[in-house]
Parts: sequence; structure tokens; C-alpha cells
Amino acid sequence: TPCEMAATPDHNVPPMVIPSLRSAIASACMLALACGRASAGPGSMRYELGKGSASVGSVFSAGSTCGFEPGARLAELKGGGVAGEAPFYFTARVPHEGNWRVTVTLLNPDPDRPSHATVKAELRRLMVEHVRIFPGGEIIRSFIVNTRVPRIEARNGVAAGVVRLKAPRETGQEAWAWDDAITLEFNGDRPAARSVTIEPADVPTIFLIGDSTVCDQSREPYNSWGQMLPRFFGPGLAVANHGESGETYRDSIGRRRLDKIISVMRPGDWLFMQFGHNDQKQIKAGTGGPFTTYETEMKEHIDAVKRVGGHPVVVSPMERRNFDEHGRIVPTLADYAKASREVAAREGVPFIDLNAMSIPFYEALGPEKSALAFAAPDGRQDNTHHDNYGSYELAKCIVQGIRNAHLDLERFISPEFTGFDPARPDPLDGFDVPPSPNFTNQRPLGD
Repeated sequence: TPCEMAATPDHNVPPMVIPSLRSAIASACMLALACGRASAGPGSMRYELGKGSASVGSVFSAGSTCGFEPGARLAELKGGGVAGEAPFYFTARVPHEGNWRVTVTLLNPDPDRPSHATVKAELRRLMVEHVRIFPGGEIIRSFIVNTRVPRIEARNGVAAGVVRLKAPRETGQEAWAWDDAITLEFNGDRPAARSVTIEPADVPTIFLIGDSTVCDQSREPYNSWGQMLPRFFGPGLAVANHGESGETYRDSIGRRRLDKIISVMRPGDWLFMQFGHNDQKQIKAGTGGPFTTYETEMKEHIDAVKRVGGHPVVVSPMERRNFDEHGRIVPTLADYAKASREVAAREGVPFIDLNAMSIPFYEALGPEKSALAFAAPDGRQDNTHHDNYGSYELAKCIVQGIRNAHLDLERFISPEFTGFDPARPDPLDGFDVPPSPNFTNQRPLGD
């Protein structure tokens, strides 16, 4: 199958060039992706970092099958592998969209001090969190990365077509989420790695659909619970985040994001859906409200998932940071939370009340300290969009919601997750997910 090209990330090519390159890239994919690749199992790709085309000077570009993203400051290690002076990215093309099991060998080249490693994938999806590596040692970790392209195949009753991506946002800084490659971010106090293995993974998938509080935010300081969620599952489950900033249930339908999900969904897969923040705008426009079109469009999502044998899960929208003089949250999304609960009950599908869980979380931190759970680029406080800490805690709420609802997904939860009470959040001073290198002052779309 040819490597699928998508809209333009910084390391990719303009869409109009894609047809002329497709056959060449397909051939490269089928020829073992000659990129420092060592032997691996059928259908898998293994890359020995620091060797061949994966040498420290290898820069990923339009004609590459793999390489390091521009700006990497790397040193080749004598025993094999590479070490970075700062966090670095490695990208490898894959022959088709879907779920991939990625196995990384992480190193600590320092013979005297332990190190800690964190790995993120694509747009800052947290995969490996702060694992300790002994002096001079190494550790192997596996996780599942989902990839996708904008094209929609005619499957599961969905007509062929394409997802209507937002330009320039999704076709530029967010395009790593829509390309034909897997991009890994190696982070930590002394990031170093020896090898990367990528192989097809036949595993169930949790699809996510939602707004800016769910989607993969591309740059610091913004983050969402959807980006943190993969960290809390083992390598037997994929998380495919189809959310996008500024959107509503209506946008999910109109831009064909729901169609894309349904076209690749298999019986037994899941769709977690959370909208509300932007749906409020429809009241002002006179085109909807929580107990009218919002409910109707939510039901359309539920019906589509059920039709293909999937499992819909309704998630209520978390509250905004909005305190009264007594240190209590002033609800702004209560009607949307109520509508979500009522539709879930009426349709007989699971419901996770993130709205209700977010309130004790914010109140436990208090009016001042809770600001540290939200993004504040250049000191400009955002009371809707979260930072790494805030989204990490909300992801824990989602996982606890899965457990509370006794969903079959419980069996995939990482044993490291021991439960979460939002009224007793993790201490801020103990949070240690390192920030990614890229930063923006541009606020995500929506409110």
C-alpha cells in the first residue's frame, strides 16, 4: 500500500506535489525504508539511531523515509544510539494509516547519575512519563500510536471524500496529526535513545471527538486531556484524537470528522465525545441550544457509532475557571452538562460527568492556585484552556470515569493508575511532565 501523504506539516510537501511523489515514496516504504534499519518481524520497521540514514546529521524532509526533525542537537554514542543536548524529534514514514505499536529503547549514557525519560508522539501525546533509567543503563517501552490521513474511504456506509481541515491551523502547525509518518519526541533531563521499532498493531481504539479542551494542541503552553489520555493505558489500546479547536457537534458532522471516524471504526471500538464550550455560541446566533440541536446532533453521533457496532460514551464539558467571592465555581456549562446526561440516559450509553468532576478539582486548588492548571502565555491568563498539569488531572478524571462506569476498557488501564479523587488533586510541585520545545502565544480557537 502506498505511503499516504496528507496536508502540509513543516516537514512535508504541499498537497499538489503529493501525486507525483506517491509512487516513489511507496517504493521506498516497500524497500525496508533504508534508514539505518535492522532486522525486524514481518511488516515492522526497526531503526538504529545514529546509523545509516538515521545518523545524527540526518534531517527529515519531503523525500525522506525517516530522520530527525530540523534543529536537533545530537551526539552519536559509542555504544550505539544518540543523545540530545535538548529534547529532539525523530520521524519515520508508515505505509498506511492505522494503529502502530512503537517500541523505543531509551538510554542513560551518564555512568554516574540516573536520568529520567519522557516520550511523546505526534502532537505531544504523552506515551512514556518520567521513567527512571539507572546510570549507564537502558529501558524498553512500548506504546500504541494512531496515524491518519484526511482522505475518507467509502466504508461502513460512509461516502468517500475528505475531512475538511482548517487552514492554516491543521494544514500547518497541526499537520503532524494528519501525515503519513510517526513523529516521536524524546524528552527528559538527558534524552537519549538507541532504537525505534514500528509495527502494525491490531488493537481496539478509543476515538475522541471534541473541541480545544480535547484535541491535540500542537504547542506549549496549551494542552488537553485527550493528549494526556494515552499515558494511562497499556500497549493493548489505541487513542485516536479527532478533536479540533473551536468546534461543536455540528462542526464534527459538517467537516466530516464523524464520517472519518465511522469509516475506520471497527466493532468494539469506542467514541468518547465532549462538546459544549463552542455550542453555546449557537444560542446567540439563534441556531440551537443545549436542549434542542445540541441534543439532536449528539444523538446523530451516538446513532452512527451504534450502527457500526461501536460503543459511544458521552462526556460532559468541564467548567471554566470562574470563581465567586466565596471561592466557589460559578457554573457556565450546567445546561450542557445536563443535556449530555439526559441524552446518555435516554440512549442507554455510558456517561462521564467531567463537568461535575472539574468543579471540585478547581475548588480544591482555590481561586489563585487554580490558575496554574490553565495556560498563561506571557502572563495572559486563559480560564478555558488548560496547561500540562490541568489536562493531566482531567485525563485522570476520564480514566476514573471509565472505572466508575465499569466499562470494558478498565482492563486496559495501566496498573500505575490507582484511582483519582478530583477533590484531592496531585500536588502541583510534584508534577513533572517536561514541556515540549515548541511554544505559541496564539490562543486556541473557541471559548
